[in-house]
Amino acid sequence: MEFRHLRYFLVLAEELHFGRAARRLSISQPPLSLNIQQLEASVGARLFTRNSKQVALTAAGQAFVPAARALLEQAAQAASHARDVGQGMAGSLAIGFAGTMLYSGLPKILERFQARHPLLRLMLKELSSSEQLMELAQDRLDLGFVHTTRVPPELSEILVARQAFVCCLPAGHALARKRTLSLPQLQGEPFAVVSRTVSPDYHERIMAICTEAGFYPEIRYELRHWLSVVSLVSQGMGVALVPAALQQSAMAGAAFVPLQQATTPYDTHCLWKTSRDNPALAAFVSAVRAASNPPRGNAR
Repeated sequence: MEFRHLRYFLVLAEELHFGRAARRLSISQPPLSLNIQQLEASVGARLFTRNSKQVALTAAGQAFVPAARALLEQAAQAASHARDVGQGMAGSLAIGFAGTMLYSGLPKILERFQARHPLLRLMLKELSSSEQLMELAQDRLDLGFVHTTRVPPELSEILVARQAFVCCLPAGHALARKRTLSLPQLQGEPFAVVSRTVSPDYHERIMAICTEAGFYPEIRYELRHWLSVVSLVSQGMGVALVPAALQQSAMAGAAFVPLQQATTPYDTHCLWKTSRDNPALAAFVSAVRAASNPPRGNAR
């Protein structure tokens, strides 16, 4: 049974006249008769009764009409879906992100992309940078937003954002009302950080920033998420150096004060496997590149 047989059958079922059906199909009557015979042989039942005066559907033919229509509609939908996937208009993408991306432009990227690609399903997973690298390597993520300089050579990257570190203090802290503060003023304070196992790059960066300022930070709390760090500080339990984007969290009880010293910026990179041939991924990468800040972010 072929889709051609189904199309011919449905036109004949509507016309109940071989001549008119053949004209609608832009073929002659003999090929139409042959195709109907082939379909009946495939189904194993007579679908039409015909004589010199009329053509009529048999009971089997009447029962076959809705099934034939459904088969053709499913085939058309399958072809349309495959075409959309092939053009990057449908399908799904698994996207990893570090928590600060919620304050660094990711929601806007997603909103604009989804408006242009409503049939694409975006599945988001909040993961640490190291977890994302593992998921990308094992093809469990299509794309990730990470904070790391340790990018494997098989991945392509876009610099999405570059931001400074600021000091996060309890709102009632003596330094919280200052316009800026110097790093040595934090010496002796209990620090809250994202743990080394979750974000080794960030952990090493905080150590380096403080030691360059002449002191070793007293790490009292190691947490898994940035918002947990800010929340702990807001409860008056310590201080932290955090990416400037977290000021947008507007968490009650937390104050953010810029640093007087310039520090190595906190970079966000969008990563994906260079070898992945996925039109939807290519479309999303284009959207990220268009929205990246700074726009000159290098891609390789």
